[in-house]
Amino acid sequence: MSALAPENRLPRPSDGFLKPALVLLLALTLFPAATSADEKRLSVYSSVATYALPVIDRAGHEYVGLLELLEPLGRVSAGKTGPRWRLHYNAIDSEFVPGRTQAKIGGRDFGLPLPFLIENSRGLVPLSSLSALLPRFLGTPVNFRESARRLLIGDVAIQSSILLDPSTPPRLVLNFTAPVNPTISTEPGKLHMFFKRDPVVPPGGQSISFNNKVITQVGYSESNGAAELDVSANAPLMASFSNGGRTITVAAVQQSAAAGAGPSPPASPPAPAPPSSAQPTPAGQIPPAPSGGPSDRVLAVVDAAHGGNERGAALTDTLAEKDVTLGFARLLRHELEQRGFAVVLLRDADINLTLDQRAGAANAAHAGIYISLHAASQGTGARVYTALLPVEGENKGTFHAWNAAQAPSLPVSRIVAGAIVSEMQKRQLSVRESSASLRPLNNLLMPALAVELAPGANGIADLPSANYQQQVAATIADAVAPFRDRMGVQP
Repeated sequence: MSALAPENRLPRPSDGFLKPALVLLLALTLFPAATSADEKRLSVYSSVATYALPVIDRAGHEYVGLLELLEPLGRVSAGKTGPRWRLHYNAIDSEFVPGRTQAKIGGRDFGLPLPFLIENSRGLVPLSSLSALLPRFLGTPVNFRESARRLLIGDVAIQSSILLDPSTPPRLVLNFTAPVNPTISTEPGKLHMFFKRDPVVPPGGQSISFNNKVITQVGYSESNGAAELDVSANAPLMASFSNGGRTITVAAVQQSAAAGAGPSPPASPPAPAPPSSAQPTPAGQIPPAPSGGPSDRVLAVVDAAHGGNERGAALTDTLAEKDVTLGFARLLRHELEQRGFAVVLLRDADINLTLDQRAGAANAAHAGIYISLHAASQGTGARVYTALLPVEGENKGTFHAWNAAQAPSLPVSRIVAGAIVSEMQKRQLSVRESSASLRPLNNLLMPALAVELAPGANGIADLPSANYQQQVAATIADAVAPFRDRMGVQP
């Protein structure tokens, strides 16, 4: 179980605090912070560098530093000689005169739309000149989206295609021509994808509408150096990544119509369900707790550890941990749905997800509980883990230290973990409970735990066995169900 390593063996995010349930943290390589969030900026995308620069307003017009613009792209030097400001980029010499629109680049005259400026030895050129100015230096075409302040140099644009799968629940599949890494946030009725590092361009048009009752529209916009895709829907949405970051699937969290019919009160034995209603509760399993309707169903996020080129533990010569956890996760999803949960699998295919992506996805979805699944070839039965939080900076109001985000929910996490252990013991399953400084458990805002599946009575042959996995999955679901009213994202 290689992912459940002590926290001090893992990289720590550079951002010390997390706003609960707002942002899916998908960008591990930070976009250079040249400007603060409320300042104008120019985003530059090229094959050699991606960066942002501050935009300066002068006399009602926007300017940018020419030296700063070219510096990440090649060898450049600049300085003032008498009344002229000279710049040398690679093998090209240029000169500009403050207050004038005429310049020379590579020995040829060039006219600026507005006067060249010098401030604090910085040479400033108008943003409106970049489409014509930069090819003189770079020798390659540029695509300058001036109103959005997005500059694409060469053939770097990332195109996208959009397909709506009207299955139940419906899925919106976005395929990109290169890997993307957006920041994702949600609000009622919308999922937002913000592209700051990725040169994503409009997918055919600014808005695409669908004749679907759940997912209704995709809109594209761009401003202040970033592009944004917004998915509108009449249900909560969840985004997942596959195909090496080239595919984003946005799925509606399934809301069962059967959840609107409240079951019998927990104080009385539940009556058997008639054949025409929801599937009956299997013998010996706890029925769903009362709920006020589909919108009140608790969302459970089930996370099959590893995936893609991260195989996890080699359980046998041919059996990888990632394959066991995926099958186990699908069975647990079914068992939880039988007990009235809405369930999302973070990984329902053989794909890579980082620890931060896993935590960010669950936080952004406002999940009620997170269950991570692992497998090991040593020992028997199962091991149940909750977070052991590191000593970290104090929380600041609604902001929590990233590696201690679990703190408000940890008491409930331990109670639920204890219930799983107790239920397994009742069913003569070997089990052990532990606390450890683990990621992504530490980074989650809701009750969170990890279950590691070990061999059963038949040894390692039990690990890929659907019967054995289903037995453990049913036990977990039975133990978790009574605590639904205590599950929710903490402030």
